[in-house]
Amino acid sequence: MASITQAVILSAGLGTRLRPITDNLPKPMIPLLGKPLLEWNIEHFRRHGVEEFFINLHYLPEVIKNYFGDGSTFGVKINYSFESEILGTAGGLKKFEKLVDDTFYIIYGDMISLVDYSEMAERFFIKDDPIGMQRIEKTENYADADIAELDNELKFVKIHPKPHSQEYLNAYRMRGVFILKKDVLKYIPSDIYYEIGSQLLPEIIKDGKNFYGYECEEYSKGIDTIEKYEEVKKYLINLK
Repeated sequence: MASITQAVILSAGLGTRLRPITDNLPKPMIPLLGKPLLEWNIEHFRRHGVEEFFINLHYLPEVIKNYFGDGSTFGVKINYSFESEILGTAGGLKKFEKLVDDTFYIIYGDMISLVDYSEMAERFFIKDDPIGMQRIEKTENYADADIAELDNELKFVKIHPKPHSQEYLNAYRMRGVFILKKDVLKYIPSDIYYEIGSQLLPEIIKDGKNFYGYECEEYSKGIDTIEKYEEVKKYLINLK
């Protein structure tokens, strides 16, 4: 079974809804039980064989670079890309096109993820000619999210970006954990703002490529408000 040894962690967001915590910290550096969110994610990826990371930066970039350096202190290699203007989730990913392997993980840097990446990779590699995979969750509560419709093989057949004007019988919330093939990057235009959920994935599906959903029970949570930050801290305390 092939292994995946690289991960992109998208870390360019401003974190405005997390102020005042983010007045002097980028979102991925908010503290969780004594260490930054980004460190939690790097350590968890390491447990699943990831050795090299790609991190895009915009807001207070030196805070991240000064803490992690080249990654060697943490037993990994870290590559950075600075965005003078935010390029969106897909636009930031495009900057690493010449550096990533054929297959890599990607997560949003403002979330904590305890997903079993090894299991996700195993599921990915047995799919029929996959170009990508994203964690999904069956839901009837999707007013605030882009959602996907999937077939019986959990292959994406339609993306419905928010806001929604109707209800969908087979709706899955699109979560911020991915495995992508490098071929995905050719769909992303260079040096413009471009989003994964609302722009990139619809283009891939329109082109007839096989993009799959992945269901699992492990904990993950986007931390984009103070309330969610407090929720995650309580969850981690209870894990101890």
